[in-house]
Amino acid sequence: MQATTLSFSNIHDHGSLFTDLLRARHESFIVERKWDLPEDEGMEFDQYDTPQSRWIAIHDDGRVLGGFRLTPTTAKCGVYSYMIKDAQRGLLDTIPKDLLYEDAPVEPHIFEFSRFFKASHLKARERTVVQMRLLKALLETRETLGVRAAIGIGSPNWERWMKRIGLHIENVGPEIKIDGKENRCQITWLPGAYQ
Repeated sequence: MQATTLSFSNIHDHGSLFTDLLRARHESFIVERKWDLPEDEGMEFDQYDTPQSRWIAIHDDGRVLGGFRLTPTTAKCGVYSYMIKDAQRGLLDTIPKDLLYEDAPVEPHIFEFSRFFKASHLKARERTVVQMRLLKALLETRETLGVRAAIGIGSPNWERWMKRIGLHIENVGPEIKIDGKENRCQITWLPGAYQ
């Protein structure tokens, strides 16, 4: 099992891994969770899949087992920046505007952590292994991308997982319901990062 960081600059070096990642996202978010998201040719994507983002794919033997997207909080593309900030600005109707206690950060070393998923075909033990590998891949971005902190929307129980690998997580917003499930904005400080 390996983790690969994809960018628009290197996707040609990895064969079909990028499109396989988008197909795995389609399976996870559109087929399983029934989210109403843009799709084409069995791939899920949105306005944040730009050259400013990076995608981490966990894969083995040609199969994508999980992944996530990182977008710098300084990103801009037309009227969009990054999902949490755009939700706070009222640009997204599927995420409440009051998801943060303060203004969304705009810092070069803080990235948005989104589209986190694990493949549905995994058995319970495999899911745990893939989840831990995904979180370790997040840690590795400190060196490869200069990420000091990652802000994202997730389950309130994320703190338990983050602590297992030595990450400090801070709740930066109230509990909110998205698709009937409890979520909240959290920021994860990577080791060695100052707050």
